[in-house]
Amino acid sequence: MQEEDSWVSISIDSAGFPSSRFFEIIPIMRVLAINGSPNKAGNTYHALSVVGKELTDAGIDFEILHIGNKLIHGCTACYSCGKNQDEKCVLTGDEMNQWVQLAKQADGIILGSPVHFAGIPGTMKSFLDRLFFVSSSNGGLFGQKVGAAVVAVRRSGGSSTFDTLNHYLHYSEMVIAGSNYWNIIHGRAAGEAEQDAEGIQTMRVLGKNMVWVLRMKEATVETISRPVKEKKEMTNFIRN
Repeated sequence: MQEEDSWVSISIDSAGFPSSRFFEIIPIMRVLAINGSPNKAGNTYHALSVVGKELTDAGIDFEILHIGNKLIHGCTACYSCGKNQDEKCVLTGDEMNQWVQLAKQADGIILGSPVHFAGIPGTMKSFLDRLFFVSSSNGGLFGQKVGAAVVAVRRSGGSSTFDTLNHYLHYSEMVIAGSNYWNIIHGRAAGEAEQDAEGIQTMRVLGKNMVWVLRMKEATVETISRPVKEKKEMTNFIRN
């Protein structure tokens, strides 16, 4: 029986009758993938879709959020998100605060990016800086979520871009799923990445590993507590 946000499991006892726990509401796990490419259906999208198929095949909800074609202002370092403690960025003109809540509600987050001058595109950088600054300034909204980074590249710069994306995940105390190689796929024209057999396998294995980590978290949610959040220690190298 399928509902919008959960499914219902009926437990049957050894005699074939419904047990005392007649209905068990089991929430559907969700993974939000960020497409930071200006092209909605380019190679970044194709890479994310391969990962997503493994997730949906396992009954995990998967959504691609395309932000690469948006006009997104960079972080101004005003620190208002930390002062206000309302999980919001004070800058207006885009949907950042809606995106923050989408990411907060997800069980897993995948950051997908093309390569521009051996790095992530400017729009993606503006998006990530604000998204993760709001998160870290409001108690760590993404802590212990399952995270992964995916990169689509024509030739070079994939590793440096992959490294940059992982900085956001590590800083946020996320549980990072890996694959059997760096999560980088190659292709120039839209769809060419599907010819990269090793890249496709890398994305497929990443999806399977994300499923495993998500299910492990789900199975232990009542038996293993999340780590106690520590107050951040700030040490500046130059002091007056």
